Amino acid sequence: MPGPAITHVLFDLDGVLLDTEGLYTEATQAIVGRYGHTYDWSLKRQTMGRDAHVGARFLIDSLGLPLSADEFLTARRPVLEALLASSPAMPGAERFVRELSARGVPMAVGTSSEQRLFALKTAPHRWFDLFSAVVCGDDPRVTAKKPHPDIFLLAARDAGAEPACCLVFEDSPAGVEAGLRAGMRVIAIPAPELGAEHCAGAHRIVSNWHELLGADLDTLAFS
Repeated sequence: MPGPAITHVLFDLDGVLLDTEGLYTEATQAIVGRYGHTYDWSLKRQTMGRDAHVGARFLIDSLGLPLSADEFLTARRPVLEALLASSPAMPGAERFVRELSARGVPMAVGTSSEQRLFALKTAPHRWFDLFSAVVCGDDPRVTAKKPHPDIFLLAARDAGAEPACCLVFEDSPAGVEAGLRAGMRVIAIPAPELGAEHCAGAHRIVSNWHELLGADLDTLAFS
């Protein structure tokens, strides 16, 4: 049995709806570069989609940086915020969201990003008004961030959805795991640099939004 019909769609934010992963890389490199290090994909794939403090501690331990997690994030924040103020949309993402909205499909965002950064990133993009719910990583109801399922379970609850009837779009291994642990169908859109093998648990892996335009939701989820 393929499972119940899809009624709601949940989206990660960074690297899925907005093309911000390169901006995070640039800001992080600005800090680790001060100590002679390079923030490459062998490090990034271990941090993307996760809590910022968890990612900072991983980098500090991996690179031997003479900083605490709070010091690292404080140093990165002004660089990151300056970049995120002009966050572009992922190609095809707005069209896909508007297409679902026109079909009456309820949608929500579930992101590890804190609310302040979510607001900064999405301010230029009025189409985010189409989402019925948004759960950010600093929501007090979130007890554990991705790869734990809390964020997606809360997004489903706020959108009035049963988890088994939700389809999740993610780009990170941690996010794919979170969606699966929430009992949802998951489609991964990993960056080419990440490699599809790191999202192998997803029900489907695609390269971009243009592969998905116009398709029936259940066809997407059960392909």
